[in-house]
Amino acid sequence: MSNDLNQCQFIGRLGKDPELKYLQSGDAVANFTLACGWKSKDKEGVEWINVTAFGKKGELVGQYLKKGSQVFISGRMKTDKYTDKNGVEKYSTKIQAETIQFLGKNEAADAIAPVVAPTTDDSEIPF
Repeated sequence: MSNDLNQCQFIGRLGKDPELKYLQSGDAVANFTLACGWKSKDKEGVEWINVTAFGKKGELVGQYLKKGSQVFISGRMKTDKYTDKNGVEKYSTKIQAETIQFLGKNEAADAIAPVVAPTTDDSEIPF
């Protein structure tokens, strides 16, 4: 099994505000849904992906992201088995986020003054 790969990557927008909870250990857990659009020659649609982020990543998601925020998620797929209230066994698949990168407009970043790169003389560029 060491040659197997369980890696998923998505860019999408949050379908609702993240749900942030804390475990008894004090670790944060953020759960949210990610809407990823797709388009083929004659069809288009949206796929909804359940995502979980643990620890510091979970705290940051709860603090900075909200419905409509655009993010890049990289993580692994995990399927849980559970029994519903009628005794029927069901499965739920989600992505456990390993990397989260905030994309698009970020209100937290707006409070920080933009960094301006120094100008260079084009004649100094060797190509």
